[in-house]
This record gives sequence, C-alpha cells and structure tokens, in this order.
Amino acid sequence: MKSDRLLSILLLLQTRTRVPADELARRLEVSTRTIYRDVESLSTAGVPVYAERGRHGGISLLPGFRTDVTGLTSDESRALFVLAAQGAHSALGLDGALGSALRKVMAALPAPHRPAAELTSRRILVDPDRWLTGPQPSVDLDILNTAVFTDRRLRILYRHGGDSRTQDYTVDPYGLVAKAGTWYLVADREGRPQLFRVDRVLDATVTDAPVQRREGVELADAWEVLRRQVEERPANVPVSVRVRASRIEMFRRIVGPFVLDDLGPADEEVEAAESDEWVPVRLAYPVLRAVRQLLQFGSDVEVLEPAAAREELLGVAAEITSLYGGDAPAPIRHSS
Repeated sequence: MKSDRLLSILLLLQTRTRVPADELARRLEVSTRTIYRDVESLSTAGVPVYAERGRHGGISLLPGFRTDVTGLTSDESRALFVLAAQGAHSALGLDGALGSALRKVMAALPAPHRPAAELTSRRILVDPDRWLTGPQPSVDLDILNTAVFTDRRLRILYRHGGDSRTQDYTVDPYGLVAKAGTWYLVADREGRPQLFRVDRVLDATVTDAPVQRREGVELADAWEVLRRQVEERPANVPVSVRVRASRIEMFRRIVGPFVLDDLGPADEEVEAAESDEWVPVRLAYPVLRAVRQLLQFGSDVEVLEPAAAREELLGVAAEITSLYGGDAPAPIRHSS
C-alpha cells in the first residue's frame, strides 16, 4: 500500500543521509518514477524531503529532521519475535543484547499487538541446524568480527576440507554469513570472491591495512555469487542406479540434490516400503569420486552404469575388505 511505502521511505531516509532513487525503487519493488511521485507526496504532507540529480545525487531529508514513528501493524509486531537464526546471536555474543532489545520493542508496541507478539515468541521456534549433523565445533568470531566492522584486511591460516593441507591467505572481508548452523567468511582474495568456513580458520590476524573491496559490491552481492557457484556446479557424470523401494525415502533425503528423476510423493513410498522391489533412478554428480556417497546404503543401492562408477566403488570396497579382513590391531592403551 502507498501509505506503507511512504513510511518505509521516511524510515530509510532517517537512517541514512542520502539514498539513491534507484536503490529505494529496488528495495521497495517499485519503479523509480513511483519513488519520485512518493517524494512529492511526502513533501506535500510537510516532510522536508528533496531530490538531488547527478552521479552523487539521491533522495534526502533536511538535516536535523526527525519523526517519531512507532506504530507497527500486527504482522510486523509478530515478525519481530520470530528469530530465524537464534544460534547466530550466541556466536556473536549478542544473546543478552537481543533479549534486552526485544523487551524494549515489546514495551514500545501498541497495546493491542503485544499479546500476539508475545504468543508468537512462545509458539514459533526456528532451529537452524540440520538433522544428524552432530555437534558443531565452537567458533570464535571475535577477530573476524573486528576485521569486518573496522574494515581491515585479514591474514588467516586456513585448513582446506578433505585433507590436512593448510594455507596462509590475506583477504578483504565483506562479512559473515550463517547458513544452516555453519558460519562462513565471505571475502575477496586477490580481487576475487571466496568462501571460507569459519571452523577451518586455524588462526587469524587483523592487519593495519584498510580493506580493498570491489567498488559497488556488498556482502549480499558477493554471497549470491558464491552461493550460486556452490549450488549450480555442473553435473558432468551421469550415473544410473537401482534402489530398493524400502529405502527410497532415505535415499531421497540424502542424495536428493543429485537425483534427476521425480521419485514421486512420499505416501506412495510407504506402500512400496513393504516390498523389496528395485526402483531405477538416474543421478548426476559433479565428479566421479562423488559416487562414493552411495556406499552408505550398502547393498540397498546398486550402480548400474557407467562402468567407471562401478570400478570406483569396487576399488573402495576392496580397500575396506583389506582393512577389516586381517587380524584386528592391538587395542590402544590409554594412560591413566
């Protein structure tokens, strides 16, 4: 609604000295022409707002103008009390600050909206961690936070996944992202965006050198590029398998991102689970080695083709047979 949009423009202008019209249009999902019409409406209503043209122009309020706008709708009040990333506040040391802030917000809410907001905080819980991932290592974000908020370069000692190889990097941080319970540092390395898992940062030092980010690139922009690189990796290895019907649901949950076929709704699988019939499924992996993921299903999944995929699993199976085929090693003695 126009009234909500006008209020949003006013609040944005109060928090920033000047906001480009195209940025306001993008954030409010309207055209730039609509933004200029809204600015005229605000001016007519007595708000000292004006537009400046040119490269460094934008929409501005006269210096010193403030308005006390505390009215929130019922849905806005409830939204404030749905905490989508509770673990993030703990990792950043902000649990106490969050509780204090919510108490202040509750006190400032219009009286009719307080019961709904309070009920939402007791009825909605968002747990950002995935099932069966095990306890996440504790992460010390203090040094990374310091670099992010002081706009300084970082030197990090980083352990790459899958091996014990470590590498020293000097990076220009954009910020921190918490995804599914895991923290990531988003930074430029030699002018290119790169993702670093925080729990693999073995050591970090904030340098005196100012950060050198690419002009016009914000954290959200860099994260979007990196997220798409991870999620849209080319799947160059087609693999055909057959899966026991009784394991289809588990197979779907674990291997889902690589499945090319529609496995059907879950309720059909409940009936199929009572039989030992085989279900053909086509997969696509980014690299051949990734087919090892299927070993966890034991004899409930068989790779049919390509032959190279079968040979890959046969080689791993031979290594496992060799490892467990001989005598068990002597037990490790622990000193008391």
